[in-house]
Order: sequence, then C-alpha cells, then structure tokens
Amino acid sequence: MAFYKFGKIACFAAMMLLSVPLVAGFFGAWHPALDSFAHFRVHLAVLMMLTALPLLFSSLRWQAVAALAFGAAALSTTSSALPLPGLGPVHAAIQPRATDRPVYKMLQMNLRFNSTEPGKVLSLVGRTQPDVITLQEVSAKWTKSLEPLFARYPHRILCPYPNRIFGVAILSRRPFAEGSEPQCFGGGALAIAKVDFGGRTSDVAALHLGWPWPFEQSPQIGELSGDLATLGDNAILGGDFNATPWSAAVGRVAKAGDLTLMPAAGRTWLTFMLPDFMRFAGLTIDHVMAKGDVTVHSVTMGEAAGSDHRPLLVEFSFRDSATQPEDETQTVVLETPPAPRGS
Repeated sequence: MAFYKFGKIACFAAMMLLSVPLVAGFFGAWHPALDSFAHFRVHLAVLMMLTALPLLFSSLRWQAVAALAFGAAALSTTSSALPLPGLGPVHAAIQPRATDRPVYKMLQMNLRFNSTEPGKVLSLVGRTQPDVITLQEVSAKWTKSLEPLFARYPHRILCPYPNRIFGVAILSRRPFAEGSEPQCFGGGALAIAKVDFGGRTSDVAALHLGWPWPFEQSPQIGELSGDLATLGDNAILGGDFNATPWSAAVGRVAKAGDLTLMPAAGRTWLTFMLPDFMRFAGLTIDHVMAKGDVTVHSVTMGEAAGSDHRPLLVEFSFRDSATQPEDETQTVVLETPPAPRGS
C-alpha cells in the first residue's frame, strides 16, 4: 500500500513538473527563454502523457484525463509539421508540377563542421544533381573538401565564421544575375545570392542560426532581420534554424523576410549518440522557406551523408505571376508560428 501511494505521488509530481515547461513553450513570443521549451514540445507532451497513464487507475484519474487531453492538444499543434514514422517515404508535397515549366532542384544541408566523410556529400550531389546548394557549418576543412564540386558549380559564395569552424555557402550551376554580387551577413550566418534560373531571377539564401536561449539565437535573429528584409520579391531560403517549425524563432525569420515556411519533411537532426531507428526522437530544425513566384513542389528528407543533420532535397519552379489572381497563395502553408525567438 505504501509503495502504491508513493508511486501515485511520484507520477503526479512528474506529470505536473512536465506540464510547466510544456505550457511555457506556448508563450515563446513573450521571451526567448520560454521559446526554448517549445522546441521540445513533442518530447514533453509524450513524457507527460506517459506519466499520466498510471494515474488513470487511481483516485487522481480525472487529473490524468486532463493531462492526457492537454498532451494530445499540444501534439496536435505539431502534427501538420511532422510526418508520422512508419507511413512510407518522408515527403512534404506542396504544389503539383506544371508540365510546361522547368523544375529546379535545391539541396539544403548542414555538413557538420568536423565530418570525416566528405565523400558522402560529394556522392549525394553527384546523384541528385541540384541546380543550387545551400550549406551550413562550412568549416575551413570543408572549404577544401568541397573543391571537387567547384568545376560543376562555378558560381558560389562561401561565408566563413570568424572562428573558421562554422560558416554558410551557396553553390550554383546557374549563373548569378548580371550586375549582382552575392553577399555575406551576420559574420557568416547568412549568405544571399541573386541567381538566374533560365531568365527568372530569384534570391537564394543560406542561413545558420545559433542555439536557442540562453545562447545567441534570439539576438542573432534581431541582427539579421534587416538583412532578411532585403530579399527580393522572389526568394528561396534553406537553413539550419536550430528551431522547430512551431517555434517563435522560426516565425520571426519568416516575418522578417516576408517568407512562407514550407511543410516539414521530418526530424532532420539526431545526435550521433542515438541509432537512426530512433529518429522519431530527433528534432525538426532544418527548414525551407520561399516567397513570390517561387513555387515549391516538394521537400524530401534525404539519406544520411556523414552529418548529424539529414539533407533536404527541394524541387521548385516559377509561376507566371501575370496569369495569377492577386489573392492566390503560392503554397499550402503550415500554420505560421507566432512571432519571436544551433548545431
């Protein structure tokens, strides 16, 4: 009897303790500290529900029912952003292709600054043949490892961090728009290049945000907001945000660049300490955004290529804005996270 009572109290205490950061994460727009909890909304909700289950068979059953209902509601706010495991290929379809327009490919990937397998990335590029590539954690070591790609991707910009460990890059088979110059911003956190896709020009951006509060992510977004606002009418951005789709941090980036967040392709980051079959416990922190006449057809999570981040393979084209009604949206949109707030 004493053991039963102790177990009931322990489960109830754990359930209540887990509910506090879970609730806090819904108020990330108030302060970046609260937004840090939002990134773990799925984990917190699942753990809280698991601790509530034993209480269904105790005198605290109604408290358990309330916790289960709240947990389910919390998970529902993430379901549109996260495909469920075991349901086939991880693929976020957005708009069907138009047969009369060329379709372009973009590869988005965090390379992992100290990866020992650069050949896997080179092989991935060779197999997928993207038109443009956005990269993060382009360390001094990676700058040399990427050199075999430079002949096929003669148009490029590499933006190193001062510490030469992190940095972003854009590699393109397509020429940069005549008269334009690619630029680096935020000390190597953001690169923007104006690319000519067969006569249609679009800004391509590579972004790498730092870790959430108490680290530099929130002030970094503030510093980059003005630079993101310079993106042209047509733009596509790929990056490691170190933030989940429903977080205030992702919402701030989207608002700053007037961008639309594309539906997530899956949990893109998983620590090397866990096997890949536990990817359901990972985090969705690599994203694609677009705006203007850029129409994204698919965002697919690629196979492992030597990094703790999975690559994203993106297919997109350009719509003819002259034939579109003014109020037509370009994509099927995820619910945009509230405004404010890496590896």
